[in-house]
Amino acid sequence: MKVGIFVSEAWGAGSPIEEVRERSIRAEALGFASAWVPYLPWAADAMASMQAAGEVTERIEIGSAVIPTPFFHPLALARQAATVQAAIGRPIHLGVGCSNPAIVAMHGLPFERPARHVREYVEVLNAAVSLGAKPGGPREQAGFVEYEGETIALNSIYGMPGGQALGSVLVGAIGPLMLEATGSVSDGVIATWSDEGAIARMVAPVVRDAAARAGRADPTIAGVIATAIVPKARAAAARDAAQAEFGFYEQNLPYKRVVDASDAERIGDIAVIGDEEEVARRLAGFREAGMTDFLAAPYSVEGADWASTAERLSKIDL
Repeated sequence: MKVGIFVSEAWGAGSPIEEVRERSIRAEALGFASAWVPYLPWAADAMASMQAAGEVTERIEIGSAVIPTPFFHPLALARQAATVQAAIGRPIHLGVGCSNPAIVAMHGLPFERPARHVREYVEVLNAAVSLGAKPGGPREQAGFVEYEGETIALNSIYGMPGGQALGSVLVGAIGPLMLEATGSVSDGVIATWSDEGAIARMVAPVVRDAAARAGRADPTIAGVIATAIVPKARAAAARDAAQAEFGFYEQNLPYKRVVDASDAERIGDIAVIGDEEEVARRLAGFREAGMTDFLAAPYSVEGADWASTAERLSKIDL
């Protein structure tokens, strides 16, 4: 199992671009496999943040977790992703997802048939990325993406100078229909607030089975988890603080579904919070559950901040 880390703030105030750069440099120096940025209503643009992270590093993988599909046309996002990838000179991991009804409604957009929408969205993304890598037009070096679905229909010229296949297209998913769609059309899943039991029983089996039926390669099973490495004496209080901050997720679909499927009885205990020994035990449990990529989203609480958690997490030997 690989361990990545968010280099743009996932829980608190949004990170300025300069902080994204500084954290990316530090994450690479500490040996993390990947650096991730969220898409948040109060944060810097995810694509620009990915480019900022990639331009100041050389080896660390760069990814988004996750960009809401209702806000971006799939051809526009495909071009943005391919452009960022070309700018940093190495593949990126494009994480997308349907967001949730409340966030989408804030933007004045409909939230309808999310699993079908994401399935079709990713199919268009895949078609565009493939075409961009092999342009068909003799002059504009472009071809056409044609798609007729139930939620998306288009017939558009598309090209991307020097475009290459993305490192991966991943989907944020935790509900059964979305997990099925994820395995069928994408390179893997990014599951949020899913503990070891939820990954083992609900997330990994559905995605892997769907990928196998679709003839796709073994998928990425990634998880975004609030993470804080604190002194042992502070662990219980830190979990209580996480519960107070994130407990509302327990009644918010689809998160309620994944909390109900977890071994933990509350979301504060799904968070990976504890001393190095406890966090190492949790990471081993995620690996045994079938997770391929643990994406730590450092949670600032008394006894821990981004820098301290990153430093201590990097020293845990899996």
